[in-house]
Amino acid sequence: MDELPLFYFHPVTLYQGVAFPFALLFNFFCAMDFFSITARYIFLLLGGCLLAWLAMARYAMLIFIPAFCAVALFQSVGPDKVHHWAFSFQMTWQTLCHLGLHYTEYYLQEPPCVRFCITLSSLMLLSQRVTWLSLDISEGKVMVKEAWRSPCVLPFCSYLLFFPALLGGPLCSFRRFQAQVSRPLWPPLSFHPATRRGLLLLGLELLKTLVRGMLRASASLTSCHGFGCVYVMWTTATLFKLTYYSHWILDEFLLWAAGFGLDSRPPVHGEGDVLDADIWTLETTHKLSLFTRTWNQSTAKWLRRLVFERAKAWPRLQTFAFSAWWHGLHPGQVFGFLCWALMVEADYLIHGYASVLPRSWLGRLLYRAITWAHTQLIIAYILLAVELRSLSTLRLLGVSYNSLFPLVYCISLVLLTRRKKQAKASPATFTD
Repeated sequence: MDELPLFYFHPVTLYQGVAFPFALLFNFFCAMDFFSITARYIFLLLGGCLLAWLAMARYAMLIFIPAFCAVALFQSVGPDKVHHWAFSFQMTWQTLCHLGLHYTEYYLQEPPCVRFCITLSSLMLLSQRVTWLSLDISEGKVMVKEAWRSPCVLPFCSYLLFFPALLGGPLCSFRRFQAQVSRPLWPPLSFHPATRRGLLLLGLELLKTLVRGMLRASASLTSCHGFGCVYVMWTTATLFKLTYYSHWILDEFLLWAAGFGLDSRPPVHGEGDVLDADIWTLETTHKLSLFTRTWNQSTAKWLRRLVFERAKAWPRLQTFAFSAWWHGLHPGQVFGFLCWALMVEADYLIHGYASVLPRSWLGRLLYRAITWAHTQLIIAYILLAVELRSLSTLRLLGVSYNSLFPLVYCISLVLLTRRKKQAKASPATFTD
């Protein structure tokens, strides 16, 4: 239980630390008006290329090739077809790279290269930016002049590879990015957000140390028994969540240092960029659906626009299935995301049905406490399946008492769906 598969977080954090002084330097030069707008784009692009070579070495070509091919597509394909071509090429490229990881892990039975894992993580973020921009172009929100000397080429390249968001960070739309880089007056940094994030990060690291100690003192999933496996699952998932929270806070820190934080962004109509880490909501909500919308919020927003709003049938199932594809289609990920889709469907029915039941304040408090605990345990179950990824982990989860929690929601989904169909099928009655 000591060697949890979070190997890619710590190297990413190291390289983000290397990028931090360059982000401050970029902000300083812009604030002092040393850079023209073109120079800003070039600095961000070159910084991204250098950071990619530093963090990924030869695997950086797996980032450069799709990024520059996407720009070529934007300049060559009409707005009505650009999203189809950009989406198809980007997801095909990303899938081939993920298949390389499958080959290493499952066929060769070898641990993957850390730099290759960093590359895959960055490639997933690149897919977000490419598809978001292609949607903007196809919807007429971003205009493209079909000429290689047009002023769009450099901003496109810079947006896809700009170093503050290369290895992490909430998704920033192209229009927001362009508005920030092009602003004539660069606002000075506000250190209040930095102090708040620094204290939060310190608290998260202390909690991670505490949870690691709890894990070392407990059994593992292979040796636990009965409800002891529930404790192991919950503490392991808590460590995963704390690691994600720390990573998201560091991402926001780097964007803030470069002047791209939400605190310093100019208003852009219709964009509504969000931060990834709303820890309070994630840890206090008793609704699985709200947790799902809040977890990694910018990615949830991207999935909603890319898949959910465009799906003609079963939009929720299609969204979670695509999320499994985007993450790499490991066995645990396929199971985890499809299970997540069923749990969200059940959550809507359960809370919708419970909302019409008359309850006292004590009953409401008890209901909220039980559903909160159940939500956290289901999320822990899904996190372990998704993060540990392997078939052996799925077998351990499946035969343990942990499977009782999603099973309760599955049974509720079947019963409430049947009740809903019966209510629709029954004839209406009228009374005088």
